[in-house]
Amino acid sequence: MANTKTSYPASLSVEYPKSPDRVTSFLRPIWSIPILILVSILSSTESTDYVNEAGRHVTSNSGGIMAGLFAATALMIAFRQKYPRWWFDFALELTRFSARVGAYLFLLTDKYPSTTDKQSVSLDVSYPDAEKDLDRLLPLVKWILAIPHYIVLAFLMIGVGFATIIAWFSILFTGEYPKSLFDYVVGVGRWCLRVNAYAFLLVTDEYPPFSLD
Repeated sequence: MANTKTSYPASLSVEYPKSPDRVTSFLRPIWSIPILILVSILSSTESTDYVNEAGRHVTSNSGGIMAGLFAATALMIAFRQKYPRWWFDFALELTRFSARVGAYLFLLTDKYPSTTDKQSVSLDVSYPDAEKDLDRLLPLVKWILAIPHYIVLAFLMIGVGFATIIAWFSILFTGEYPKSLFDYVVGVGRWCLRVNAYAFLLVTDEYPPFSLD
């Protein structure tokens, strides 16, 4: 009997670097600063302080583009059962760009992150049929249901930090990124993507598996 099991609607793969550049790897923490500033602008929240008519000091918070996309998509699915394709395309390209930045930061590639080119990072997310595939109310609570994943990923990201440090020294002294560490870091990135697709991109109601594969 043929295996009819379908894959999760979010996938990530990174080409294994055969001979990482020692110089760019050594300077990676410095060369990553400009691109990290750009990502922080897109994803961070801003606080605005002002004084109201009563003379009281008031602070208001406004989310970045990613937060705005999540809120707008959740409301659109909940009240209209629609997921505009252009919203999805923008969110997908932003996610791809973030993945390229992550791959560069964690030494998975020597290519400076492009805002348009695929480079060595392949990331894909399936566009959903909101009326058939997505529940109206789940988008409002998915970020809560994913809490167990946040906890596990917090520990896994600590491992990513140590793996990257070890890989950094390995590249400097041997010119190679240990394959086992590479697979681990990519696996954690793949896990993060699936959680993001479920809880924030809202493209699927299928709960993410606890797996690096």
